[in-house]
Amino acid sequence: MTDVQNRTTRTTTRRSALRFGLHYLEMVVAMVAGMLVLGPLWDLAAPGLTDRADVAALVMATDMAVGMGAWMRVRGHGWAGIAEMSAAMYLPFVVLLVPFWLGAVSGGTLMTAGHLLMLPLMAVAMLWRRCDYT
Repeated sequence: MTDVQNRTTRTTTRRSALRFGLHYLEMVVAMVAGMLVLGPLWDLAAPGLTDRADVAALVMATDMAVGMGAWMRVRGHGWAGIAEMSAAMYLPFVVLLVPFWLGAVSGGTLMTAGHLLMLPLMAVAMLWRRCDYT
C-alpha cells in the first residue's frame, strides 16, 4: 500500500469514527428530548403513574425510545434498526426489574444502572448496523 493510500484509509477511518460518534450523541440528545417532552405529559395524563420506580423506569424507557425512534426516522433509518435501538432502551430495565422486585436493588439503583447499561447497549446496536451510522 502506498503512503497516499495509507493516508486516505486513515482519513476515511477517522471520518467514519467521527460520524459514528456524532450519530451516537444525536441518539442521546433525542432520548433526553423524549424524556423532557413526554415526561410532563405522563404527569398530566396519569398523575401518580410514575410514583413506583419500576413503572417510572419503563415509562422513561418509552419516552427515550419514542424520542430516539422519531429522530432515527427523520434520519432515514429503517424500522429494524429503530426496534434494535429501542430494545437497548428497555433491556437493562427489564433485566434489573427482577432484582428490584426481589428487594435486592433499590429504585435508585434500578434507574441509575438501567441508564448506565443502556449506553453500551446502544453502541452495540449501532455497531451491529455500522454502515447505517457511518
